[in-house]
Amino acid sequence: MIAILETELSLDEAVRAVQNARNGALITFLGVVRDHAEGHSIQYLEYSAYVPMAEREMRAIAAEVEARWSTACAILHRLGRLQVGEASLIVAVASPHRKEAFAACEYAVERIKQTVPIWKKEVAVDGFWWVNDPTQGAANNCAPQAAAT
Repeated sequence: MIAILETELSLDEAVRAVQNARNGALITFLGVVRDHAEGHSIQYLEYSAYVPMAEREMRAIAAEVEARWSTACAILHRLGRLQVGEASLIVAVASPHRKEAFAACEYAVERIKQTVPIWKKEVAVDGFWWVNDPTQGAANNCAPQAAAT
């Protein structure tokens, strides 16, 4: 299951997509909007994407994870405006054993952050900026701009 949605993500749906009788371990990751970033108080995030390429890349990551760890993998990502506490990403991985499930889930999350063309705009009380490359930290972000009223 691969999905890019503008509605609330369903953890239950992701779990059902990977769960089966041969798997004894099921690991989930939820990326949730936090209330701070880079020393700023966050009001909300906005996600946008080049959807055809993002879906293709997410399918490739899931296929790689499934082949490498003999797992089942589901990836759901949310687009649009998300409030603090809402889930932006769900990765669910099921495997016969927990060690492989943990490794596969962590790998999938890291690959999503590295290669999937989804962009995040952080809107804080003192401005906003686009997060270009999460591996580069604040040095790669635009300086905060005044928030629109």
